[in-house]
Order: sequence, then structure tokens, then C-alpha cells
Amino acid sequence: MSKRNSQAAKTAARERLRVEREREAKKSKVKRQLVVAGTIVGVLAIAGGIGYAVMQANKPGAWEAAADAKLVKPANSSGENGTTVVIGKADAKKTLKLYEDPRCPACAAFEQQVGATIHEDVKAGKYKIQYVGATFIDNNVPGEGSRNALSALGAALNVSPEAFLDYKTALYSEEYYPEETDDKFKDDEYLIKVANSVDALKGKTAFQKDVREGTYDKWALLMSEKFDEDGEKYDFGGTPSLIMDGKKVTGSNGQSAPMTAAEYTTAIDAALKG
Repeated sequence: MSKRNSQAAKTAARERLRVEREREAKKSKVKRQLVVAGTIVGVLAIAGGIGYAVMQANKPGAWEAAADAKLVKPANSSGENGTTVVIGKADAKKTLKLYEDPRCPACAAFEQQVGATIHEDVKAGKYKIQYVGATFIDNNVPGEGSRNALSALGAALNVSPEAFLDYKTALYSEEYYPEETDDKFKDDEYLIKVANSVDALKGKTAFQKDVREGTYDKWALLMSEKFDEDGEKYDFGGTPSLIMDGKKVTGSNGQSAPMTAAEYTTAIDAALKG
């Protein structure tokens, strides 16, 4: 091999080595850029996830939002906030205040045993009934079925007083009332299913829309506040509770509401004479 060819070969080899080094350097640079970019994306994703989580945590819940919403009063209600719900003949001389929580098992037992008697008395004009709804079980168990069912009762009241009473009876019935710990009333579709057993509400799209959209959610919250205020005023904290002429109406034990039709009639007759 001539010196010339040997020198040329060395030069070519050095050139190939230079090119290869430049190629490797470019590859390393690109790799570093990808790693850095990936790290930045990961950090941004984590930061975004944290930011979203914080945003969701700070986002008000449906009932918190309802507290700030515009009040819609049901038809057939009165008072400043529509929380005065009086049902019965106008010429009935006395009014019985009835306090109930939709999820209350004692209320369910009371309605199943005494509800029909109350309806007959009110229809006959023996007295009017003023309903006040409570939601304390939602805090104690916890859940949101008391508030949701109370809102649905507002939607029923908006249809008619009779629809309200019949729907309340259905909610407390053996067929539809769930266990206290089963927050079934939080489900709008279940509340609508129960309503479909009531002739005045069956298939009524306006009522169903009000239930699904929570039209009377704020009203339910204000009604619950009325229960708390009256509880302090009349010295009671549970349900069912009965008040006539500012005095508790109780069963034979002198403490709780009468839980049988016979006991109830005895207690009411005494209260009407008082």
C-alpha cells in the first residue's frame, strides 16, 4: 500500500469517527431534552391533578349550593319562607302541629298506625294540621335522604295539599319506607317511583322535574330550620312530635307521641278540650 493511500485511509477513518461522534452527541442531546420535557409534563400533570383535587374539595356540594340558591316556595304554603304548611278546613278551630323526619323509623310507625286517623279527622274538620319537616337524621346517620325527601314533599305540596298528604303516607308505608340506615330517599328516581303510587302524582312530569332539579331544596333546608327553632321553643328534639295550643300532645307515658290510633284519639280529644 502506498503512503498516499495509507494517509487517505487514516483521514477517512478520522472523518467517519467525527461524524459518528456528532451523531451520538445529537442523540444524547435529544434524549436529554425528552427526559426534561417528560419531567416537566409529569410535574405539570401532578400540579394539575393537585389543583383539580383542591378545586373539587373547595367546590360547594349540592346542599351547600342550595343554601345560597333563590328560594322557590311551593304552592299551598304560606309565611315568609313558605314554611307554613297548614292543611284542613278553614273553619276548623284548632291546629295540630306535626313534626316529622322522612327517614325517622318512629315517624314511619306513627304514620302506619295513626296516619289514617289523622286524615279522617282533618277531612271531617275536627282540626287543621300544620306540617313541619325535620332533617336531623341526615346529620346523625348520616346521609341526605331526609332533605331530599322533604324537597320532594315540597314538590307534591306544589301540586295539591291532598297530593302532599298521600305522598307522605306512601313514603312512610311498609312498602316503600327503607331502614333508617339505608339512605334510599337520596335517590330521586326512588322518590319518583314512590310518587307513582299516588294518583295525583303518577306520571306527572312537572312534579318529576321539580324532584330531579331540586326545585324545593332550599325550601327543605328552611323548613328544617323551622323544626330546630320550634324544638327549642316547645322543648323537643325528636320526631314524631305533636303540639296543640303550644302544648305537647303525648301518649299514655306522658313523654312521646301516641303511637296507636286509640291512644292518639284519646290524646287529641283531651287537647281539643283544653
